[in-house]
Amino acid sequence: MTIFITGYIVIAIILLVTVNFMLRRQESRKKTIQHIKATPPIQETRKKEQAKTEPIEPVHQSSTKTETVEEEAAERAGITQPSDSPEQAVDPAEATKPASTPRSFEGKRGKLVFTMMLGAFVAILNQTLLNVAIPHIMNDFGVSASTVQWLSTGYMLTNGIFIPITAFLIARLGTRKLFISAILAFTLGSIICSVSPTFGMLMAGRVVQAAGAGVMMPLLMTVFLTIFPPEKRGAAMGLFGVAILFAPAIGPTLSGWLIGHYSWRVLFDIVIPFGIIALIMALIWMMDVTDITKPKFDVSGFIFSTIGLGFLLYGFSEAGNDGWDSTIVVVSLIIGVVGIIAFIIRELTAKEPMLDLRVFKYGIFSLTTIIASIINVIMFAAMLLLPIYLQNIRGFTALDSGLLMLPGSIAMAIMLPISGKLFDKMGARWLAVFGLFITVLTTWQFSTLTMTTSYGFLLFLYIMRMFGMSFLSMTVTTEGMNQLPTRLAGHGTSASNTARTVAGSIGSAFLITVMTTRASFHTQGYANDITTSNGYLTDQLHGFGEKLAGMAGLPAQAGDTLGTAQLYGQVVKNATVQGINDAFIVLTGIAIVAFVLAFFIKRAKPPVEDEN
Repeated sequence: MTIFITGYIVIAIILLVTVNFMLRRQESRKKTIQHIKATPPIQETRKKEQAKTEPIEPVHQSSTKTETVEEEAAERAGITQPSDSPEQAVDPAEATKPASTPRSFEGKRGKLVFTMMLGAFVAILNQTLLNVAIPHIMNDFGVSASTVQWLSTGYMLTNGIFIPITAFLIARLGTRKLFISAILAFTLGSIICSVSPTFGMLMAGRVVQAAGAGVMMPLLMTVFLTIFPPEKRGAAMGLFGVAILFAPAIGPTLSGWLIGHYSWRVLFDIVIPFGIIALIMALIWMMDVTDITKPKFDVSGFIFSTIGLGFLLYGFSEAGNDGWDSTIVVVSLIIGVVGIIAFIIRELTAKEPMLDLRVFKYGIFSLTTIIASIINVIMFAAMLLLPIYLQNIRGFTALDSGLLMLPGSIAMAIMLPISGKLFDKMGARWLAVFGLFITVLTTWQFSTLTMTTSYGFLLFLYIMRMFGMSFLSMTVTTEGMNQLPTRLAGHGTSASNTARTVAGSIGSAFLITVMTTRASFHTQGYANDITTSNGYLTDQLHGFGEKLAGMAGLPAQAGDTLGTAQLYGQVVKNATVQGINDAFIVLTGIAIVAFVLAFFIKRAKPPVEDEN
């Protein structure tokens, strides 16, 4: 209980300091506005004094000098003064429209970035926190493994539904309202999950959470690409990468420690205050950075995308549990593919598409989206395979497993802003080549695991792997987005996030299936070698069984059964390790494909003007 009280006190102090800081800034801004309003009479007096001592000049020149002084004073204060000229007069309604150039957001970027990154970080962190708590939730609610898996599957499906419509929501609501709605939905979902008395209510809370989190990622990318000019986007996206890549890595470590000391509900409790803080900051600092165009909602496109992505993601997620030949998996995949095809046809023919697929006519964007999707597969598949090896095979705890991944996450957090700045100077090609070269080597090394591989070696290998990957995801994605016109930024981020989400889900399910099928193959291979016809092995097993029976105080007749059970358990472990190694070999091949494609990345040149 003490830790909760301490935590809330710290959060309360942070909240009070933040609010006090914002109120002081507002008061300072009001004083500046009042000073600027009082400036014109002084300038007018100065103009009259100059008129007495200087030759008479044309009216338009004097006016220009005065306006210049006023504009410079206003610019220093961050305020735009209205013009008296009819041609340049600003309509009050037009003054509320968002600025259209990155330069317009000078001095405001820090607030926008901090607000949105806090919301995104907490949303992603909560998703990774829950994975370790699954067994505890099963025990508390008395549900099966297949049922509790819906906490992740339902979350993923909801994300798949909301990500493609983010571009429409941005155009319809604006970035301010949409972000506030997203963080509000996530916070409300967290509250529902924390107090849920039944599994059904917990599932409903997860869906509400996912509705907010699914919108947040593409929205954050759109805002970053709008408020930062192309020459500064690399460093900005490096910061963005800290939120979306660092949070999943520290999640297992934090969750393992919390679950060891407190209830699984704490995993939702700790994010609620930060969600509230992000909501308050958004209400004060968030602003519209794109034009609100009020497009029509593409009902057909939404239905097709929901059916296509929903069934596709569900089919691949269930394939890891039921197998690829399961009827429900096959039917889900067929419906998903048909839905995706119908969605593509609809979006290419609609006058106002929900997701403008014309972004894929830009070559660099298409190439980098493919590479980024492969990178997602490489990253998230390894995050599934390694805990299986560490916990299920080697017997390490969830906390030990999380601690192994933590230093690599710290290395990535340090390197992401650095790689972003390098991207601004040299582009993505050679950074991607270098990062993928390291990724290929380390992934291949993970295919040599044994029952005695040291923890230190795994730790070093994972650090190097994350070091290599810190040069990849954000730099590659940013290069592709730089090629798109500003008006397609929202559609580009939605399309890119959709592709990477689907690829991560499909790739993870595929590699888990590779692991299980190859483990079965290796188990069968051991069974062919261990037969009663092998006299030497039979004698050794009989002697081993007798020793076990003696140690357990059982009759000698039970020795053979004990020896066989021990041998079978060891065979399954060895076969599973070999299956994991085979999955990493396949993953290495996938990484090589991305490595080759990286050589074709070119420096994207932002279009001079938007195309119609």
